[in-house]
Parts: sequence; structure tokens; C-alpha cells
Amino acid sequence: MDIKNHTFVVTGAAQGLGFAIASSIADAGGRVALIDLNDEALEKAHNALTPHAKGHSWHNANVSDEASVVAAFESIKKTHGSIHALVNNAGILRDGMLVKTHRDNPTDLIDTLSLAQWQAVIDVNLTGVFLCGREAAKHMVQEGNGGVIINLSSVSRAGNMGQSNYAAAKAGVAALTVTWAKELAKHNIRVAAIAPGVFGTDMVASMKPEALERMLKFVPLGRVGEVQEIAHTVHYLVENDFFTGRVLEIDGGLRL
Repeated sequence: MDIKNHTFVVTGAAQGLGFAIASSIADAGGRVALIDLNDEALEKAHNALTPHAKGHSWHNANVSDEASVVAAFESIKKTHGSIHALVNNAGILRDGMLVKTHRDNPTDLIDTLSLAQWQAVIDVNLTGVFLCGREAAKHMVQEGNGGVIINLSSVSRAGNMGQSNYAAAKAGVAALTVTWAKELAKHNIRVAAIAPGVFGTDMVASMKPEALERMLKFVPLGRVGEVQEIAHTVHYLVENDFFTGRVLEIDGGLRL
């Protein structure tokens, strides 16, 4: 599918990786419907896209809330007429060990991963992907023009210490990708996923230098990825009409 003159919904689009993806799509002549939670950030992102090309829009929605997602996609449909692609990017972190004990006394319990930490990540990173994917697919099927859904998974889907919630959610995203690709192929809708490694986002920038250095030892290329490299991958997945039902790892060779 060409990017030019098609409408792309991008979640978590007001900043960071989501905005980089949205900006790249706009540069290529696509129309972008930005979804996020902060009106001020959304308007700023929208204004930044406008010089590239006109026809973009922004929509405040909580991806973990069904009514909010349904309303946002109805608004996007009304504004743009059609929905051709979705990039499911929105996500959060609430890291914590399942059980945390003192270093010198492994039987002395300090804390556990709370249900609130678990549920917050599952709600946004997994349920949010489900809700947005369902609504996008619904409109694509009704329009009958096919489409593309791209989900953001993670290398952490294989399991990563301190990330029970995040790893479980991202593994679920990978499974949804394969399942939807099988279900939606008859409607000419392709579904793919990207599994990023360590990228130059605000979260990584806030890490202690020594922690980042330790992490980069597991990356053969020895550096963090650039957000533009994920945006470039989105272009590839949109434009390659034979790619579906697979997770593409963009991680510099990282093995946790």
C-alpha cells in the first residue's frame, strides 16, 4: 500500500516514537489522525505536522477505555472519510520485580509487583491494542478497501526481569498480530508487528549512564536505536504487500 494520500491512525502520537512515526508518514504524503491523552501535546504535534502536508487531525482518547476508542474512530472516520492504516504505538511502563527482597537477606521481603502496576500496563499495552485494532479493522472491513495494522511489540516479549506486566502484554501483542493476520487476510487487511530494542526515547534518556552502558553491552551494534529507524520500518511494512502475520525485530541484535 502506498503511504501517499492514505489515512493513518497513530496512537500515542503526541510525542516520542509515536510522533516520529506520524511525522514520517506526513513527510511521505500520508494523512495522520493522532490519538493521545493530552490536548495541549496533541495540538502541538498536529501543528508541527501541518507544514508537511494538510489534512491531519488529532483526537483525545484513552486507548484502554472502550467508549473513548469507539468515539475516536468514529470521529476519525467522519473527519477523513476512510481509515487505511493503524499504528498501535501507545504504551506505558510500570516496572517492578514480582517479589523484591533485600540483597543480603533473600528471605526478607521488601515489596511485590502490585495488581495496580500489572493492570495499568495490561490495560494500555494489550487491551488498548485490542480495542484500537478492533475498531480500525471494523471500519476497514466496512469500507472494503483493505488496509494495514502495525502493532508495537518489544524484544521484552520473550521475558525480561522486572517486567512481568510489560513482557506479558508485549507477548500478547505478538500473538494478536498473528491471529489477526489470519482472520483479516480475506478482507485484504495485513497485520504486522515491530519489536524494538533499546531506542532513543525520553525513557532511555532518563536512565543513569552506567545502567545504559550495561544494557548496551548486550547490543552487538553498541548503540541505541534512533526513532527514525522505527519510522522507516513502518514505511517498509506499509509498502510491502506480502508482509503479514510476523514480528519484525529492530534491536541492533540485542539479546537480553
